[in-house]
Amino acid sequence: MQIHQSFRFNSLVHFLPVLALPFVAAAVAAPGPVQSFDTKAGPVRITPIYHAAAMIEAGGDRIYIDPAKPANITGLPPGNLILITDIHGDHMDAADIAALSNAQTVIVAPAAVQQTVTIAKVLANGESMTWRKWKITAVPMYNIKHTMPNGTPYHTKGRGNGYVLSYGGKNFYFAGDTEGTPEMLALKDIDVAFIPMNLPYTMTPDEAADAVKAFKPKVVIPYHDKGSDTQKFADDLKGTGIEVRLLDWYSNAMPASAPRVTPPAEIPRPTTGAM
Repeated sequence: MQIHQSFRFNSLVHFLPVLALPFVAAAVAAPGPVQSFDTKAGPVRITPIYHAAAMIEAGGDRIYIDPAKPANITGLPPGNLILITDIHGDHMDAADIAALSNAQTVIVAPAAVQQTVTIAKVLANGESMTWRKWKITAVPMYNIKHTMPNGTPYHTKGRGNGYVLSYGGKNFYFAGDTEGTPEMLALKDIDVAFIPMNLPYTMTPDEAADAVKAFKPKVVIPYHDKGSDTQKFADDLKGTGIEVRLLDWYSNAMPASAPRVTPPAEIPRPTTGAM
């Protein structure tokens, strides 16, 4: 599926300043160490923000993935594209989406997210889109064996998206909330993979390492891993030739005392314009 439209917020610009006011007194965001990767189209810079949230910069464009509380986004510039993986509050936050948007921002998400973030363009599992110099493919993310007490998976198949972002001949995979699904294990030519590990919602470090061994990315970075033994994950991958980078995803939280704004009942609907 090819997408060649952008989305303009009718009146978002009117309430963005209101959303921004409570952040003035808060500390400016200090995201984690930037990871830079060379591609044929120039460098891709990926900056951890908090938990599952990251900022991706390349070719003068800025992409955010899963901005959500309690990430400190104070002072971060608007994104050209925002990708959302799931409906859970640690991935989807309407106020943070609005605060990181301007009139030209494109939002892409699965259908379940669009029920709340109504201006989002839907990308379903298995579909791809082109956006500027990027190809974006939605990968199913779901649980297989980790379930709620009633037997329902924490993440059902078809509801959420992981994303493979391709740019300049390199492929970057953000897995989202998932176990080592057949779709993950079948991935090919992944240069950098961001893999979750936290129970009961995703995987153990051992399970995550087994999944990574199957699809063999060149570099793997644990994220969405609070409380997990990421060193155990790294130890499991020793001798595989896969580079493991352990980053700090949890120091850039908004102070608990900082006021946060409840967003409008609905983010204003977009008008259609040329990308």
